[in-house]
Parts: sequence; C-alpha cells; structure tokens
Amino acid sequence: MTGPDKDMVFPLPNYNRLCFLKNIIKNPNIIVGDYTYYDDFEDVGNFEKNVKYHFDFIGDKLIIGKFCMIASNPTFIMNGANHLTNAISTYPFAIFGHGWEEAMKGKEYPQKGDIRIGNDVWIGYNVTIMAGVTIGDGAIIATNSTVTRDVAPYSIVGGNPAMEIKKRFSEEKIHQLLELQWWNWSLDKITANLPNLTGNDISLLK
Repeated sequence: MTGPDKDMVFPLPNYNRLCFLKNIIKNPNIIVGDYTYYDDFEDVGNFEKNVKYHFDFIGDKLIIGKFCMIASNPTFIMNGANHLTNAISTYPFAIFGHGWEEAMKGKEYPQKGDIRIGNDVWIGYNVTIMAGVTIGDGAIIATNSTVTRDVAPYSIVGGNPAMEIKKRFSEEKIHQLLELQWWNWSLDKITANLPNLTGNDISLLK
C-alpha cells in the first residue's frame, strides 16, 4: 500500500501539532473521514473543546468528510446554543428550576440540524461555523470567517457573515469533479494521480 497510514495520529515525524483528526476524536457525535487533518498552534486536543454547546441529549452531529484541512482555532456552534427567538423573552428560565421548571412545557428550542462539511474542504484559521450549515466538497473558508449559511461546492467564501468571493472552477469543471469524487478512490489510485490532483487539468483524472 502506498501513502501514509490513515490510522496514524501524528503523520508528520517529530511534529505533534498536526493530527489525522478522526484518530483523536472521542465524541461519537463527531464523525470525521480519513486523512482529514487538524493543525493546532498549541494542542490538537483542543479540537473537541472548540465544538461548543454540543450536548448529548440533543443528539446533533458534526460530520466532516475526507481529506479536509482544518487550521487552528475553529469554532463549531451546535444546537445547544439556541434560544427561543419568537417568544417575548429569549431567556432559558427552565434550566434554573426553583419553580421555573415548566417554563418550556409544550415548547421546544429551535433545531437547525447537523453541521456537515464535505470532502477536500479547507477551513482557515479562526473560522466559526454555525449549526445547520452544510459546506460543499472542495470549498475554501477564509480566515476569520463566520459561516451562517450553506456554502456551495468548490466556492471560496469569506467575511462575517461569510459571503461567496468566487468559484474555484467553472460550473462544468465543478460538475465533473463532483462526479469523479476522487476522495473515494483507492489509495493506490490517488497516489498514482498525485501529479494530476496537484495540477489543474481535470481531463487527466478521468
């Protein structure tokens, strides 16, 4: 077999601030694909700490595809952060008890769904991603962005809130790449195609 072992924790010799992320995740509601890496300035153990308001009783998931690149200090805001927004008050009275226990009887906090990140996605430094967002395959999220809405495949977004800056390729090429799904190829095929994957001629990948 060629290529690095997907089950390694630290794939770079003598460097423990970059890990293959799936190999350090303990929370079953965080699902990460092969070869996705996380690079942290201090400690890769910070990753799960940066998944905020992720309560077991809610059951929402953070799902990340294969071959993603995640820079230091990402923040994922899960559904546990949600409050009532169409009520007179957004205050979470019920959690404090002492006669307030029934404040949410017959009501539910809003659920925006899982955070889903596709394959071959690059997430820059200090990015925040909100609950319910889907980021398409091949997208790039610029440094310091706050992502509040879905991101189309192979687009570059940035800002707060993040807006599309441009598409990485033409719509025709994006369609071809989404059909190829190179991240699902065998490791040998990926290795054989490395010169083409790091080039810009999609026709050579067929």
